[in-house]
Amino acid sequence: MTAQEIRSAYFEFFKARQHQVISRALLVPLNDPTTLFTGSGMQPLIPYLLGEPHSEGKRLVDSQTCFRAQDVDEVGDNRHTTFFEMLGNWSLGDYFKAEQLPWFFEFLTDVVGLDPTKIYVTCFIGDEANGIPRDTESADIWTKLFETKGIDAKKVDIGSEANGGKVGMQAGRIFYYDASKNWWCRAGKIGDMPAGEPGGPDSEVFYEFDFIEHDAKYGENCHPNCDCGRYMEIGNSVFMEYIKTETGFEKLPKQNVDFGGGLERISAAQLNSPDVFKISILKPIIDKLEAISDKSYDSHTESMRVIADHLRAATFLAVDGVVPSNKEQGYVMRRLLRRAIRYAFDLGIEQNFLEQIVPIIADLYHADFPEVAASRDRIVETLVKEEKVFRQTLRRGLREFEKLFTVIPTSVEGTIKDGSFDSAQDDKQTSQRSHGEALFTLYDTYGFPVELSVEEAFKQNVELDANWREQFDAKMAEQRQRSQTASKGVFKGGLGGQTLQHRKYHTATHLMYQALREVLGDHVVQRGSNITEERLRFDFSQPEKVTPEQIKQVEDIVNQQIANDLKISFEEYPTKVAVEEKGALGQFGDRYGETVKVYKMIADGADKPFSFEICGGPHVDHTAQLAEGGKHFKITKEESSSAGIRRIKAVLV
Repeated sequence: MTAQEIRSAYFEFFKARQHQVISRALLVPLNDPTTLFTGSGMQPLIPYLLGEPHSEGKRLVDSQTCFRAQDVDEVGDNRHTTFFEMLGNWSLGDYFKAEQLPWFFEFLTDVVGLDPTKIYVTCFIGDEANGIPRDTESADIWTKLFETKGIDAKKVDIGSEANGGKVGMQAGRIFYYDASKNWWCRAGKIGDMPAGEPGGPDSEVFYEFDFIEHDAKYGENCHPNCDCGRYMEIGNSVFMEYIKTETGFEKLPKQNVDFGGGLERISAAQLNSPDVFKISILKPIIDKLEAISDKSYDSHTESMRVIADHLRAATFLAVDGVVPSNKEQGYVMRRLLRRAIRYAFDLGIEQNFLEQIVPIIADLYHADFPEVAASRDRIVETLVKEEKVFRQTLRRGLREFEKLFTVIPTSVEGTIKDGSFDSAQDDKQTSQRSHGEALFTLYDTYGFPVELSVEEAFKQNVELDANWREQFDAKMAEQRQRSQTASKGVFKGGLGGQTLQHRKYHTATHLMYQALREVLGDHVVQRGSNITEERLRFDFSQPEKVTPEQIKQVEDIVNQQIANDLKISFEEYPTKVAVEEKGALGQFGDRYGETVKVYKMIADGADKPFSFEICGGPHVDHTAQLAEGGKHFKITKEESSSAGIRRIKAVLV
């Protein structure tokens, strides 16, 4: 089966079991500044897993496109990709373990055709300190499923990952791990879960590539979570079963199932190949690279893997509206493209080549994702334009290299300390950066790949500090930590959290948006927002500065609507109905899913609402809550954000 056929079969399998197919969420979460990308299949559905009703019912199935920027540097091996599809099925308070595990096993063995003797599973070993028992229910279900295939499935305790090497695969087929491997909660660890937080055990499925020998550097014996490459995780069923209380854990009255299975990895298992780049949605890209470079995949494996992954990810980012830039999602996209172009040098491809590769990628997805077909020409144009710009960037990077690495003449007073330039007389040598920091500046500011910087240093007889790599890696680690910190949390509506203060400022943002349109005109369209507990920030289209008189008008309108104590509620509509028939304001046009929430703010007895806007929520229940403590709405700053975009900051004081 091809990957496309596996995706289609998965939908049909669960549609036959009363699941509704839902559209994928965008790679860039709507109105969510706390995370740059949709990094898991679960992420867009967390509100529903936490109890909010879904318009499509209690049984859902999808294939969610995901992007993980933290995996960029891992690409090059046989299984890591920054972009991937997560097949998902969901039970919102409906079925549970007794249905989920047999269904997935049936899909893998009877539909995809995987050899059951190569399937291994893991379960939660329990947590005695918190009174959470061992998940024997899942293990017993697995035992019976393996028995149907004539397999004696022995159970083995592994415990923590650190103890994983003590017991080998020969000892069993069902492995118990502790919470570091087989427990899900948003806090990450059981001990960090606050009261009221749900969580539960999970059960992972691994596929064995028995022709790969275990590497003893990963432990004396192999086991499912071993990193030697012999076993690949292909699916994980999360059972949201418990809720943390002030005194411990209790069973949730409504328990959920969240399943995620990597399409690329299941497809690789179907081929019995540990190399995901040989599956049907990646190999055509590799084939094209071989054709235009006249090089083989076997001899240039890493370069071709990086190019294929990065261009596939960049293509879908472009589909979802991202354009290359020096900020946030655009910066990550730019980095992907520039790394791909750098690795193309290894293949001898030094001329523009994206216009040959990107259409191949689009053709792999256009039949199953209509939005790819609809935006194909725009995608190609966007990515090819960036490639041409980067050719210029390379030249600029070389000039900056000259500035940062000019050899200090002997006639100039000054010294070189710890590999850093220290000169009072030559402007070109006043930088106190170490070589590693200079290389990071070239990489981070000018998009100049560090590998090219090192090569240029060699050509110009510049001897780099012995510890330049440590210095560079330290700066990269700082950047990665900032990225990971920014990716934590899953909140909606431009919120940095979900406290009452966040909800107040979110509600005030809606009021201000409508007030701006009343004062300035209907050309005002939201272009971004960010909300903290201290203030709101709102970007909107506006060709000229907002005058003090207009700001005062906006403040007066907002404060009047707060005093009017508008009631706030929402309804779900099909997106087309919400926008075209109901007239709801929406920032993202056709980038919404099939259904949307529309929040209404209306005074008692009024004929129409003051604000009627597509939004993910949450808000306060009525606007008078914004005035609690004698507070009123005040705009503190109005400024330019970019060409044609103004930015307002406001507070409740």
